[in-house]
Amino acid sequence: MPARLVLATRNEHKVGELRAILAPLLPQLDPADIVGVSEFDIPEAVEDEVTFAGNALIKARSVAQATGLPAIADDSGICVDAMGGAPGVFSARWCGTHGEDEENLRLLLAQMADVPDRHRGAEFFCAAALVEPDGSETVCEGIMRGVLLREPRGEGGFGYDPIFQADGQSVSNAELTPSEKDAISHRGTAFRALAPAIAALPSLRGTSVSE
Repeated sequence: MPARLVLATRNEHKVGELRAILAPLLPQLDPADIVGVSEFDIPEAVEDEVTFAGNALIKARSVAQATGLPAIADDSGICVDAMGGAPGVFSARWCGTHGEDEENLRLLLAQMADVPDRHRGAEFFCAAALVEPDGSETVCEGIMRGVLLREPRGEGGFGYDPIFQADGQSVSNAELTPSEKDAISHRGTAFRALAPAIAALPSLRGTSVSE
């Protein structure tokens, strides 16, 4: 069966996470119909906006135009209170190279080394965008508040998960199970809010989104 939704990311960890989030919300859609952009020969979009929503829309617009299919993209990152919201949109390339998770979190830990626990508040922020081939656009956002830990903990997740502990939790994001993380994450919140717009796509119209 051909793809019906394209996730505008080449990060296979994120593809798996988004499929897991969307699958129970869109039972009418086979998870195999949701594919990453790596399935297509599409050049990398230049993310040159300074907001999460702006970068998510750049990616989704590029993929929708290139494939003729509805495209979903998100831009997300960690925003540290004591650093004025940085790394923010630069989270994935904070060390200077895109996608170097270990180097990114080590640099952030070093920059926050002398900050006392009471000032280590932070949040993960996500903007999720749906762009249809006709140009229609929807953006939803999600936030997960918490604190920065002083050293990595756990083997799960990706990105800054090992050094972030969400409010109400006693373990890092990387120590949560995938389903536990999805239930409270910024990305889960944003994509649950986006699900009704996905369900209203012409190719899916007439079926209902699970509550």
